[in-house]
Amino acid sequence: MSDLKRLAAYLGPYRRDMLLGALLVFVETAFELVIPVLMADIIDVGVASRDVPMILRQGALMGACAVISLLTGLGYTRFAARASYGLGAHLRAAEFQAVQRFAFSNLDRFDAGSLVTRMTTDVTVVQNAVNGGFRPLVRSPVMFVMGIGLSFYMDPGLTLVFLVCAPVLAVALWQIVRRVAPMYGRLQRAVDRLNGVVQENLTAIRAVKAFVRGEHEEGRFQEVNAALAGTSQKTFCTAVLNVPSLQFTMYSCTVLIMWFGGQKILAGGLAVGQLTGFLSYVMQVMNSLMLISNTFLLLTRSLASVRRILEVLDEPVELRSPADPVREVADGSVDFEDVSFRYHADAQADALSHVTLHIAAGQTVGILGGTGSAKTTLVQLIPRLYDVTGGRLLVGGRDVREYDLTALRDAVAIVLQKNVLFSGTVRENLRWGDAAVDDETLWAACRDACADEFLERMPRGLDSDLGQGGVNVSGGQKQRLCIARALLKKPKILIFDDSTSAVDTATEAKIRRALARRTDVTKLIIAQRVLSVMDADQIVILDDGRVHAVGTHETLLASDPIYQELCHTQLKGGDAVG
Repeated sequence: MSDLKRLAAYLGPYRRDMLLGALLVFVETAFELVIPVLMADIIDVGVASRDVPMILRQGALMGACAVISLLTGLGYTRFAARASYGLGAHLRAAEFQAVQRFAFSNLDRFDAGSLVTRMTTDVTVVQNAVNGGFRPLVRSPVMFVMGIGLSFYMDPGLTLVFLVCAPVLAVALWQIVRRVAPMYGRLQRAVDRLNGVVQENLTAIRAVKAFVRGEHEEGRFQEVNAALAGTSQKTFCTAVLNVPSLQFTMYSCTVLIMWFGGQKILAGGLAVGQLTGFLSYVMQVMNSLMLISNTFLLLTRSLASVRRILEVLDEPVELRSPADPVREVADGSVDFEDVSFRYHADAQADALSHVTLHIAAGQTVGILGGTGSAKTTLVQLIPRLYDVTGGRLLVGGRDVREYDLTALRDAVAIVLQKNVLFSGTVRENLRWGDAAVDDETLWAACRDACADEFLERMPRGLDSDLGQGGVNVSGGQKQRLCIARALLKKPKILIFDDSTSAVDTATEAKIRRALARRTDVTKLIIAQRVLSVMDADQIVILDDGRVHAVGTHETLLASDPIYQELCHTQLKGGDAVG
């Protein structure tokens, strides 16, 4: 129930629609329950005494009740649709906003496929539960209570029959609901796995085709698809047991009432019209129990989805701005003071261990190291994408935890190792760096990133469409556009995470010369090629999460064996550049 209360908070202005819908359902049910009483009077009084005016009068009242019931039912449908789809929109917006606030460590806990399922399938389940379940949830208790009351009013003795049968049905339905409840959670997790495989396959479809792994991927899909089908069949085969349970109880109850009612008619203790009206109430009471069972099944499934949605909304954001944050980064200096970091508290070892570095504002720093040496981890700490777990990290002379997150990240531009472009035009993607930038500044950034070379050949230039994820440009062109986007941000610290790996050496040299002219920006360049960083003010060599050596190209070439090996491998001994 606490989850449902939490959910109701997201109704917002649609709470009024829900209340009006509930009122209309109550009115609809009340008028509908009056009809059997009027019908009994027609049979027992009007037909028995051949009183045609009375029959017409009662018939007109029945018609009026039916019309009012119909109109109120239509009114409910309108309000329920507004409330359910409004709730769905609010939940999706709330989840999306929550994900935008997540730190990287929060995102590590959710698969991308699972987040997509929670924002789409789970919200749709909740939406449908409200739209389809709210009416029976309000109507069924009203019909049950009023039906029993009016049945008792017509014949207290016969009422005992279905008062005995109703608990039998309730117990059977409770057992079904109790068994099917955990199955819905497993069902949604099966949907997660299916979405994960589909998303991964579509994202990597070019690699799948290049390696001719279509049949392998089909096999993976068939496996998760069959698992989802099996889980669905088991879940819904259990859920539909409520139908035969209801029918058995309802028909048993009807037979018993017909038997005892017939005996009372023969004995003169009950009129035919009364028995007819009584049977109508019996059907309505039993149908109300059926509606309640269906509603509970619907709610049981929706509760599984609600919990999954609330897991996203309740995920504590691990990185927040402090209470009284610093809103201005003084300069681009970076200081690592005995910094250690691990991705998870229960990790067996630190990803970074006791890193101490001083990077002055405006310097160009190269970072080299083998695969897994934590180069990317090091630079991700600077814009506080993760928090250090030991030591201190200072930017502009202040601990990064003292800054407003937006102010800190606005002062840092990072070109990620995995280049990311979005659907839309080149201009729209570049304006992520500065939404108000003019075309002259756009072209200047593109020239510095050597992106103008291919943009000028495109028929529409900056208005060329990149397609989904930038599929209309090559890997090297993506990298240059991402560099231009970062330059437009006018940051105090500029981080390149191996972001020229797909660019030829001549183009990379042009980019390095353009960056060298930006003396007011601190530049950190992660690279695999010595040529990319040999002109840097200092070069940092990482080895297994530790700082192995720091120096210039000349000093490292003279003294450090790892750097000497890199130069020997890449520069044929390094004699030409030593």
